[in-house]
Amino acid sequence: MADQMTPRERVQAALQGRPVDRPPVSMWRHFFAEEGEPLRMAEAMLAFQHAYRWDFIKVNPRASYHVEDWGVRVRYTGDSPPHVVEWPIKRPDDWLALEPLDVTKGVLGQHLEALRVVVRGAGPEVPVVMTLFSPLSLLGRLANSEEVAAAHLRLYPEKVAYALEVITDTFTRFARACLEAGASGLFFATTGWATAQRLSRDEYARWGRPYDLRLLRSLPPAPFHLLHVCRDYAFVADLRDYPVHAVNWDAYGEGNPSLPQGKGLLGRCVVGGIPHRTLLVHGTPQEIARVVTALRQEMGETGWMLGPGCTFPPNAPEANLRAVRDALEG
Repeated sequence: MADQMTPRERVQAALQGRPVDRPPVSMWRHFFAEEGEPLRMAEAMLAFQHAYRWDFIKVNPRASYHVEDWGVRVRYTGDSPPHVVEWPIKRPDDWLALEPLDVTKGVLGQHLEALRVVVRGAGPEVPVVMTLFSPLSLLGRLANSEEVAAAHLRLYPEKVAYALEVITDTFTRFARACLEAGASGLFFATTGWATAQRLSRDEYARWGRPYDLRLLRSLPPAPFHLLHVCRDYAFVADLRDYPVHAVNWDAYGEGNPSLPQGKGLLGRCVVGGIPHRTLLVHGTPQEIARVVTALRQEMGETGWMLGPGCTFPPNAPEANLRAVRDALEG
């Protein structure tokens, strides 16, 4: 067994397949009541980190932050998910009106400052990854639904292609700004698009993959890029050549590989293993401890990190969250 490690040492060892004192662990959630103000959101994330001492922080901003400077508006009600009340794409020609953003201003600029607050508050020994949606995911948030965006993609490909160019250019610059702000890397999320429930594999190869790779390959070196392939029937294996250090998905989702299967399939560090929609919310600490112990025996001690398959519900009991970490340290 390796000597006692710092979180950063533990994470880097896991990413490189080297021995660890224990597998790293992190959990992430929304803070809906604070998300309306990015600095309050940053403070909530730091309080969460200080309470549970995760090995890395996944900055979990409000899901609309990427597109608000293009005209998306949301309304919050207490500690509940927001409702989208305005969106810029109402007809096909609206895609052609999209213009590149200054990523240091507006909502994007506010989130860069929030990221700096999280990085400073976490300290040098805790890696911080900034959530960034893939270009196609961002495109889907500019219309009033993913279904509308997907229909436009098929019916008006030239107009959608123009918008994807603008989005990719803007968020390549934003991704670089995140690294300059101190992030150790990106949490690069495909949301509902790299899944058979939304597109065919051929469609993702045309409309998702080229823009994903252009963004990721344009970045300067960073120690920890984490790819998140969301939802059921996710195209996990299709994205195994992406230039990232680790991959996260819902290992309990329908049609998805288990975490051990994914580790063999991807040949790199994998992150996950906690049933975030079921056991974490409705189970007991004892049940969680049994699941983590069994997973650790199956996965071994190298090349993986414990975490959720996606953002976990805020109503998960504190005792269950502590059980996730305690099961690794016991």
